[in-house]
Amino acid sequence: METVVSGIRSTGNLHLGNYFGAMKNFLRMQEENQCYFFIADYHSLTTHPKPQDLRQNVRQVLAEYLACGLDPEKCTLYVQSDVPEVAELYLLLNMHAYKGELERATTFKEKARKQPDNINAGLLTYPVLMAADILLHRASKVPVGKDQEQHLEMTRQFGNRFNRMYEVDYFPEPQAFNFGVQLVKVPGLDGSGKMGKSEGEGNAVFLFDTDEALKKKVMRAVSDAGPSEPNSQKPEAIQNLFTLMDLVSTKETLQFFDDAFNNCTIRYGDMKKQLAEDMIVFVSPIRSRITEILKDESLLTDVMKRGKEKAQASARKTVSEVREIMGIRY
Repeated sequence: METVVSGIRSTGNLHLGNYFGAMKNFLRMQEENQCYFFIADYHSLTTHPKPQDLRQNVRQVLAEYLACGLDPEKCTLYVQSDVPEVAELYLLLNMHAYKGELERATTFKEKARKQPDNINAGLLTYPVLMAADILLHRASKVPVGKDQEQHLEMTRQFGNRFNRMYEVDYFPEPQAFNFGVQLVKVPGLDGSGKMGKSEGEGNAVFLFDTDEALKKKVMRAVSDAGPSEPNSQKPEAIQNLFTLMDLVSTKETLQFFDDAFNNCTIRYGDMKKQLAEDMIVFVSPIRSRITEILKDESLLTDVMKRGKEKAQASARKTVSEVREIMGIRY
């Protein structure tokens, strides 16, 4: 059984892109591997969230992942800051991470461009903290998207550098993991790109959206005047609508609107209305479960406590051995 580690953002609700992308893999991983899934509240501190917002976000994300099917009996689900060993390993790895390579990180350059007034040390050393999260449990597999592949490569770099410097074969080389299949790319509602909160609230359908909010978002989705010739190629924005419908609607519904497009009789208002209704049917049970879990403070506290204990058992062993290797053994 191999060890899998993945971080979960603590800044906001899950959307359909998260569900059909990472979540589907997480559910399978927990059945076949030793999984550590953590809510990355340390990472979110680079944006200086308000304390009350941070606490609420962590509870919300935890409730959403439980509602989607992550099982604390099958995986270790914990809050990053509940395991102080990650901060110590982050410190130790920082001693072997260099300014030039950190400044060359694509995500750092992008964040620095977007937030020039908040280029903090945590932002610069973000890849080192991510490496600490992964190496803390000596993971061999990490489910990552395209945008995180560079960070995973840096993790391998830091682990290999540690091994070379201290002449050990301690940290494994973690590999990207998606069961050998292409990850589902869920498009956003803005006509291009993928669904994501960073693209704007109106681009994503969140699992906790109300029926009314969901309807408004879908009805505002980008479309056009419709095809002028039979069997035309679908423009990107229109293909996005069909891709979303393929995820939540029946095959018969999808075929009906596909035929309508091909014979130039499609009415996008009707299609988006149907898509919204089907999304509501899909999302409603998950939203209800999230609401139930959020009301059960004792459940959330128990899950966090159990996750903390399980994660710390692994983390303490790693940090103790790293200290020994580095000579911190007085």
